[in-house]
Amino acid sequence: MPEGSGHQPTAVTRMKSDARIRRSTATDRPAVEALYPAAFPEEDLLPLVRELLGDPTHTVSLVAESDAGIVGNIIFTFGSEPDSGARIALLAPLAVAPTVQGQGLGSALVRAGVASMQESGAALVCVLGDPNYYGRFGFEPERDVQPPYALPTEWQDAWQSIRALSGPGPKSGTLSLPDYWLRPALWLP
Repeated sequence: MPEGSGHQPTAVTRMKSDARIRRSTATDRPAVEALYPAAFPEEDLLPLVRELLGDPTHTVSLVAESDAGIVGNIIFTFGSEPDSGARIALLAPLAVAPTVQGQGLGSALVRAGVASMQESGAALVCVLGDPNYYGRFGFEPERDVQPPYALPTEWQDAWQSIRALSGPGPKSGTLSLPDYWLRPALWLP
């Protein structure tokens, strides 16, 4: 949520691993940055994660924290559909420490994050990800609001959304996002 909006996740969420979900703080940043290379050793997401964490006006970062420290993170970026002005949140990235994967942390982060986006007035939450995974939370292929770059045909169903969370609904158009999301390498194979 934008800084100063007053919206915070309304409840602490507990998972099988006894972790809890909360909004991240500046003191969490080193642990969040360490999480991504461990969770995605084949991808260099750190430059993007640093930009996202450095922009609390347009982003919301939630962490899953256990006695072992930060074990999960999810970030949402606020954008809009220019014709309607509808507030749209982009879910990305999502990371869970390899040592606790498969314990429901990713699912709990997605659910808490979508609830937080609803509280913040988002009309739509979009994600580019595995339809089998995100479909469990109610995400469906998004055909009206398009990502900043045309996706390969085989990825069309990976662009998904949960609609009608709150606020005015978006029309057909292209999702407008902050500049750090406007790099083709983030959207294309």
